[in-house]
Amino acid sequence: MRRSWCVQVAVAVAAMAATSSVAQVSKPSLQDSFRLGSGAGILCQVQSRGIDPAVVDIFDRAYSVVCRDAAVPIGRMFALRRSGSDPLARLSDIRKTQASCGPGVAATIDGLPGVRAAECKLNEGDVGYRVYSVTRGKTVYVAEGLAGYDSALRLGLRTIVADRFVPGEIAVATTSGGDPAAFARAQAGSLDIDRAISEGYRRNNSGSYAEAAEFFDSLFQRAGGAEEQRKRLGEYLVNRALQKSNLGDFAEADALFAQAARVPTTDPVELRLRRNLKALHLVNQRRLDEAVAELDRPVAGITRMTPASGAVIEPALAAEINSAAPLARQLGLTSNVSLTPAEKALILDAQAQQLRGTALRLKRNFPGARAALSGALATLVSVREGRVSSIARLRAQTMGELSIVEEESANPAQAEALLRSAVTLLETEYPASAAVNASKARLASYLGRNGQTEQALTLYRTVVDSMTAAGGTTVGFENLLAPYFALLVSEMRTKPALVDDFFLASETLVRPGVADTQAVLARELSGGSDEGARLFRQSVNLTRDIERNRIELAHLSMDQQRDAMSEQRITDLGATIAALERDQIATQAKLGDFPRYRAISTQALSLADLRSALKPGEAYLKVAAVGTAIYALLVTPTEATAYRTPLTTAALEAKVDALRDTIAKEENGALLTFPFDVKLARELYVDLIGPAAALMSQVRHLVFEPDGAMLRLPINLLIADQASVDAYLKQAAAPGGDEFDMRRIAWLGRDKEVSTAVSARAFRDVRRAAPSAAQNQYLGFGHNAPVSGLAQLTSTRSVSGAGGIDCDWPLDQWNKPIAETELNTARAIIGGSRAAVVTGRDFSDTNVIARKDLNQYRIIHFATHGLVTAPRPECPARPALLTSFGDGKSDGLLSFREIYDLRLDADLVILSACDTAGKATVAATREAGVTSGGGAALDGLVRAFIGAGGRSVLASHWPAPDSYRATERLITGLFDAPPGTTSVEALRVAQNKLMDEADTSHPYYWAGFALIGDGAQPVLRAN
Repeated sequence: MRRSWCVQVAVAVAAMAATSSVAQVSKPSLQDSFRLGSGAGILCQVQSRGIDPAVVDIFDRAYSVVCRDAAVPIGRMFALRRSGSDPLARLSDIRKTQASCGPGVAATIDGLPGVRAAECKLNEGDVGYRVYSVTRGKTVYVAEGLAGYDSALRLGLRTIVADRFVPGEIAVATTSGGDPAAFARAQAGSLDIDRAISEGYRRNNSGSYAEAAEFFDSLFQRAGGAEEQRKRLGEYLVNRALQKSNLGDFAEADALFAQAARVPTTDPVELRLRRNLKALHLVNQRRLDEAVAELDRPVAGITRMTPASGAVIEPALAAEINSAAPLARQLGLTSNVSLTPAEKALILDAQAQQLRGTALRLKRNFPGARAALSGALATLVSVREGRVSSIARLRAQTMGELSIVEEESANPAQAEALLRSAVTLLETEYPASAAVNASKARLASYLGRNGQTEQALTLYRTVVDSMTAAGGTTVGFENLLAPYFALLVSEMRTKPALVDDFFLASETLVRPGVADTQAVLARELSGGSDEGARLFRQSVNLTRDIERNRIELAHLSMDQQRDAMSEQRITDLGATIAALERDQIATQAKLGDFPRYRAISTQALSLADLRSALKPGEAYLKVAAVGTAIYALLVTPTEATAYRTPLTTAALEAKVDALRDTIAKEENGALLTFPFDVKLARELYVDLIGPAAALMSQVRHLVFEPDGAMLRLPINLLIADQASVDAYLKQAAAPGGDEFDMRRIAWLGRDKEVSTAVSARAFRDVRRAAPSAAQNQYLGFGHNAPVSGLAQLTSTRSVSGAGGIDCDWPLDQWNKPIAETELNTARAIIGGSRAAVVTGRDFSDTNVIARKDLNQYRIIHFATHGLVTAPRPECPARPALLTSFGDGKSDGLLSFREIYDLRLDADLVILSACDTAGKATVAATREAGVTSGGGAALDGLVRAFIGAGGRSVLASHWPAPDSYRATERLITGLFDAPPGTTSVEALRVAQNKLMDEADTSHPYYWAGFALIGDGAQPVLRAN
């Protein structure tokens, strides 16, 4: 997982907009998009439609209604003038192709008399559709859409009739954990190209980088179609690149900037955009001299200049701006009146000044920075007398940079005034946005540095409350909250109640993608296995199918050398996506009949919520990487403490790498184990847990939420007692001493049960979920069939799927099958009538995928090789489990994508294979139709099996050892435990048996497996 430490500078836009007054901005009729509802979080958004068959008059307005987790708009709204043809009849004719409707009858909507409603059914599928209409003067207002979204339709109608933001709550079915980026993807796909561009820039300017990235990804995917869209490819690419840079993905950003540079353009505006965004990317990385050099690069001028000041727009310019828009937009009265190319160039040149000032400020050239920043601000304010909504964030960021200069120059009053002005400006133009939160965080940081502690804490709380209410995370500005964490820990010494605020702030930190997947699974399981759960699962799978087909369509569309077969495939994919979208939206509508899947608002998880989920003797230890600092939070059912560790993120990485190198390291093709670094393991224990050692002594079951490098290291191998380290070192140094005999070490995991959580919310929700309803106990897979000599001569198998020989796995990988002993032992312990084992040729990927009874087993066990790294460094890593070769489409690999598609109902999935706790690349994740996360430990096979329906997964952090039958003994030890024994206790007992034998006392043999999920669930249920 990458974390951004970018300089927070505003982003230039090519689709800039002007606004005439703040008062006008508040009217929904003058907005391109606006939210519905006043609850926390945005569940539905209304988006203006510039082109719609119902619009025949310049006064007509049409809208789409997009709701979270719906693949396409759930409805439409209209405000149509009664001039000439009857608007209701016109809409009825248009609607006939979609739905069959009954007659309109009187209906009741609060605060809106005279409403009529018609009940309809979609022509494709038994799905309810509803139409509301009301007339006011010469205007007919209509809201229509899927009946499952009735609350959104009712509130939407009230909003457009009143032409103001009407408060109210909406309740719609959702499947995700509240991912704003996923919602942005649905919105991006529902807008026409020009509006999608504008909305992408608006999200970027409001500081919602992850959402902006989804808009530009969508635009990039659509750019392979019409020639006019391909001309904008360079613009899409540099914007995608900047979003990656803002999120800290610098290598991906470099590749996208290079790709954009190969797209030719002579447009002076786009050339300036490319220059600025590339410079901003360099500033993000502190490559300041390169950034200045980029800004010094000359670009073409614009000959036709329009005066930058004054609000008067000549008629010819109005026509040029937007000849096809409603009258209000033609007159320049909306928030999205496009600027002239000359005005855009002027703003982009001002941004270049601002970036130069930022670079000079970072180089501590404060006089030069002040001159550049002041000049940039003056230029920005001169454009249409400052009435340009889209550059509000650029102005605010420039004020923020100037504030730093003034603070460094001992002008505190001016510094604070600039920061407060920036907050006011952004609250006016982008209320309740990420940009406002970022600006408030900068002001809070200033207050905290200057002794105004209470004011700083209060302001930071508003930022965190806003973020948690919106369901967002700190993507792109973790550094802005870093001073808050430091301030909380400092003040907590005298105000211990601040630990609640610390926990709430920590919940905004970015988590691995597996946390999203576990949250989705918990929602699916919230009501057991009824029709609602089936619909939930169906909707999730349809959403993934849509994404997978969109990715394929984008790849094909971008190919400029398409043949007839490719063209036909593009046509077929378009039809497939449309059909999948219809099925998905219909499924979501039906899901609305189940109240448990309706979301009214996003509610933050509190420390009290977490405490209530813990059982006596349990504790939750959360490690949090914030900026360069590492914090820890330890929570029991009755107490909690938080502290800053002495570690930096870089120091933690170094220590984890060093420890792992003494566990298992590959050298010259051989896996070697070295004497374990006990001093370092003890040192890391003191770093992470030392301040809470007294509280830890009371803990029996430790639930560990790792972050940073600790995602790659099981915490149970840390050492809890210095005396045991001293005794070990003494015996190892004695004549005849054995450095590998570690039986007397006081490992943390020796007397503590340890499980791994990926987020506090996911832990709480999975613990609440209903257990498996499977009738059988155990299904084991393993001991693949070796590959015949003929197959070795005629076959190549590639985990990349690309067929390139360089990325093929050598077939001798299939000729080292893992013995089926542990599978058969588990079956014998459980009893043959409730357990089954599949080995040899029957254990093929095609056979596993084809099985319809996987959800009838509580425990699914794979004892096979895990192929989680790439066969060569230059190849993509796509994690998979090795299987036998089967028939048809078999490739001898059960891939990340194929695992995610399995249908499990398992309490426990055991992955007795190598490195199964590793990551999947972002590319492999997206290919599976999973649109969040990727690239972090636990985001690989663990995530895939949780997505398939595994509540808990036992996975390995390094190659599973065969020597001394260590892995076999560890896994079979789980089943030796009496029925009713919790998973973590059974694992601890099995590990202790290996710890207590000299040959297997090294952590390589016993510590590699981690239980991700609720370890309090039993391995085998008591009768």
